This record gives sequence, C-alpha cells and structure tokens, in this order.
Amino acid sequence: MFQRIISIAIFLFSGLLLSAQEKSETTVKVGENYVTLSEIVVNNKLDVPSFIERIKTDTTFYKAFRNLHIIGYSALNDIRMLDKDGNILASLHSKTKQIRIRDCRKMETLEQSITGNMYDNSGNFNYYTAEMYAGLFFTKDSVCGENNIVKGHEFSTAGLSGIEKHKQQLKMLFFNPGKKINGLPFISNKTPIFDESMADKYNMDIDYRSYNSRPCYVFTLKVKDNKKSDVVIDEMTTWFDEKTFEIVARNYSLSYDAGIYDFKVEMEVQMTKVGKLLVPSVLRYNGNWKAIFKKRERGVFTATLFDFVNH
Repeated sequence: MFQRIISIAIFLFSGLLLSAQEKSETTVKVGENYVTLSEIVVNNKLDVPSFIERIKTDTTFYKAFRNLHIIGYSALNDIRMLDKDGNILASLHSKTKQIRIRDCRKMETLEQSITGNMYDNSGNFNYYTAEMYAGLFFTKDSVCGENNIVKGHEFSTAGLSGIEKHKQQLKMLFFNPGKKINGLPFISNKTPIFDESMADKYNMDIDYRSYNSRPCYVFTLKVKDNKKSDVVIDEMTTWFDEKTFEIVARNYSLSYDAGIYDFKVEMEVQMTKVGKLLVPSVLRYNGNWKAIFKKRERGVFTATLFDFVNH
C-alpha cells in the first residue's frame, strides 16, 4: 500500500513538473519560424526578432577565423585519419607557432610527430581532411598583405573549378552555416535554415545559460525527426554573450547522402578574446566524407590555440 501511495505521488509530482515546464515556455512567431523561449528569456524581454536577424546576418563567426591572419599564436595540432573500425591509418601531432611581423605572418614548427601515410612522396597531404586543416592553420612560406576585413571577402566559388571549388564550398558550409551555397549538387537549397521554405523543418529554441562562467543567450536549432532528409544542418547550438552578442561557442552537426557523395560531420568551436579581437581557441572536428572523385575519409582533428600576440 505504501509503495502504491509513493508511486501515485511521484506520478502526480512529475505531472506538476511537466505542467510547470509547459507554462514556463513561450512560443513566438518570427517571420515564418516558430521559436520557443525559456521563462528567463521572456523575463529578460529579449527582442527576439532582432536577435534572430542578428543570427541570420552574423559575420563574427567567420571574422574570428580571419582574425587569426593578423595576430601571432601557438597551436597544438592533432590530426588522425581512421579506418572503418576506428583504427589510426595516419596521424600528425605538432606544436606550431605563428609569428606576425609587420604586414606578414609565418609559421614555425616547434615539435612534430607523423605516422602512417599522412603525406605522399612529394610532401603533399594524402588526405583531404588534413589538407583542409592545413589550409586553416598552416603556412609554408611567409604570407603578406592580409587583413581581417569580412566585407568584400565573403566565400565565393567564382573562377574556381574542380577540387579548389569544392574546398571553397566546404568552407562556406563550415564557416557560414545556414547560408545558401550555390553549386553544391542536390543540397544548395537545403542549407539556408532561415529561408521560408525551411520553416517547417526545424525546432528553434532560445535559452539563457552560462558557458565557462559567461552568461549567454543560447540559440538551438534542431531538425524535426520526419524532416532529416530535407536538410543538411541537423543541429546547431550557438552561445551568444548576453551583452555584446558575440559568439562564445558553437556546436553543429551536418550530414547528407547524395549518392555520388555523402558526409557526416560534427564540429565544436570555442572562442576567446585577444584584446578586442574575437578568435577561435579550440576547434574539434569529427567527419566521415565521401567526396566526388575521392576515397572515403574518416578524420578527427583538434586545434588548440594559445599564447596569442596582438601587436
């Protein structure tokens, strides 16, 4: 009898909690999208339409990576290429240092350990994943005349073809998630997450939580279970500083199967401030790719950036 009373009490209590949770959330319509707000977001009187517009037009995420071109920093690089069973086929572990002198930057390799067939006989990467990493964080020679201006330097595939065009498209997908990417077969219309045609594909939520002790508004977008074949971005969570609205961190999952190519990628990016500059401090990537005219690649990499120098 006592156990039955306890069970009934737990059931009633759970119902009360669920009811309270339902009452504490508010759903608003912004354009064609419905966004669920937590109670604290409602109480903070966040201007939701302006917040969503800020997300749609955000360039700070991409600019943070461009900021790396104009400062010095050290990095721990961990790249691992895996077989289908998760065994390491090739790896590269290194410590590098980027030095910025006047208008130029160059990279020094302080430590390095390589296993497997990471490079071919000509010293080029055997793996597309590693090549993409190198394009972000490695330089072979001095690079001069760069800046961190975003306007006029948006990703573009104009004048590109073959593998170079494909690399640019992937950068667009990674660093401007949610924007339409022309020229990607079968998926160009599946990437603009705020487009009217995508309004019924996602659940969108705004909450208020801390990230590494920083109060943040947290925007979460997650594909509905019955719409997974209609999208490329399965889930994306972004933490925005409550005062500046700068991106503090972003996690996202991408996947698609177009038959002739497919991919499943998860990425995590953590940001930090160097003076007034926003820059990535940690980037984690776990991806399974089958690109056109390339063998399937399963790669995991982590970039840890530190000792920033901003003259």
